[in-house]
Amino acid sequence: METFGTRLHRAVAERGPLCVGIDPHPGLLARWGLEDDVDGLERFVRTVAEALGDRVAVFKPQSAFFERFGSRGVAILESTIRQLRDVGALVLLDAKRGDIGSTVAAYASAYLDPSSPMYVDALTASPYLGVGSLAPMFETAAAHGGGVFVLALTSNPEGAEVQRAVTSGGRTVAQLVIDEISQLNRGVEPLGSFGLVVGATIGATGHDLSRVNGPLLAPGLGAQGATAADLPTVFGPNLSAVLPSYSREVLNAGPDADALRAAAARVAADCRRILASGH
Repeated sequence: METFGTRLHRAVAERGPLCVGIDPHPGLLARWGLEDDVDGLERFVRTVAEALGDRVAVFKPQSAFFERFGSRGVAILESTIRQLRDVGALVLLDAKRGDIGSTVAAYASAYLDPSSPMYVDALTASPYLGVGSLAPMFETAAAHGGGVFVLALTSNPEGAEVQRAVTSGGRTVAQLVIDEISQLNRGVEPLGSFGLVVGATIGATGHDLSRVNGPLLAPGLGAQGATAADLPTVFGPNLSAVLPSYSREVLNAGPDADALRAAAARVAADCRRILASGH
């Protein structure tokens, strides 16, 4: 059984360092000339999957934009996951789940167990009930070759109040999260399966990412204000592990399939150049 880290390493090598977020919010559907309903949602995600599914390494559907349509929206999310995985893309579900005990185990079963209709390659998670509370997710991911991306330093301005608070041991909360995830990836090659979410808009933070040995998801690129040129400032010498994530910068080019492909190719080339050069 291949680990998620191994699959991700290969996918990036073959398809380039790009994650495309699928965030079908009302404004984006309207921009595409679609109604804000389940039919518009289905047409939107089918177009994205057909245009980009065989050429982008990772897709990151945001669960909330499907859940808002109830059971029919969740059914479309299930279909989207299958479509993308069938053409060889990795699916990272952006659901930011987190709880304790049996509840985290249930989330793990829902998203990281291959027997589930919602099974994805990796899941985003919130560590703010303690990183240890996510142990059932880590264990299920390890058992089935999945991955977990844990929030560390996020782009939203409210995040700093919690994430940069200093613990009794002298580390920030974010550094504590970083260090605990680093332990899970210790000694793994070519890449650990447990990653961190570090916003591309946050600038230099003074946090040490050098021992993570896992993927660093960098949202906030494109419409949120960051560019590929900002990545060296945020990640320093750790660029080789960065997975840049764009959503509107790519999806605003739709619904034309060729325009979507051109937009994805452009941002992937920008990222490849910056990540390869280190500046």
